[in-house]
Amino acid sequence: MRIAIISDSHDHIPNLQRAVKRANQEHAELLIHCGDLISPFMLDHLRAFQGPVHLIYGNNAGDQHLIATRCTAMANILHHGFHGTLTAGPLRIALQHYPEPAHDLARSGAFDLVCCGHDHIYAVEQINECLLINPGDLLGKDAEPAFALLETSNFSVRRIVVGDKLILND
Repeated sequence: MRIAIISDSHDHIPNLQRAVKRANQEHAELLIHCGDLISPFMLDHLRAFQGPVHLIYGNNAGDQHLIATRCTAMANILHHGFHGTLTAGPLRIALQHYPEPAHDLARSGAFDLVCCGHDHIYAVEQINECLLINPGDLLGKDAEPAFALLETSNFSVRRIVVGDKLILND
């Protein structure tokens, strides 16, 4: 199974569209969004994924009521609130926006995979029997916008760049 893991899209429509399109092209069967989707209008782009989507809020939760309500009406998007757990085949997976609690979840021994975001820094770390993945960000503020693609048969992870770095004037 291939799992696409994205985070911190921050209302960047073109990069989310590119990531979903590429995840579909890579035959990902599951998509995880680790928070900071922000606006409800982004859900229309996220639901273009051809499989189930699991979504949590981040620290920029946007209109929480509207996001939760719209997810209920979208067949392929499951909204978990601020953190979530799921199983995919034999894998026990946890979703947490913040890296520090994600590390605690990985050390707990309760999960095979923990996904997080928030700091916009791509990282893959093996903690005991758990793989911790932070896909970096789709916004592209400080690095090229990208997501992670996990191949569960051998737990290999690829970073897939989807757009140009955003230039912000400080």
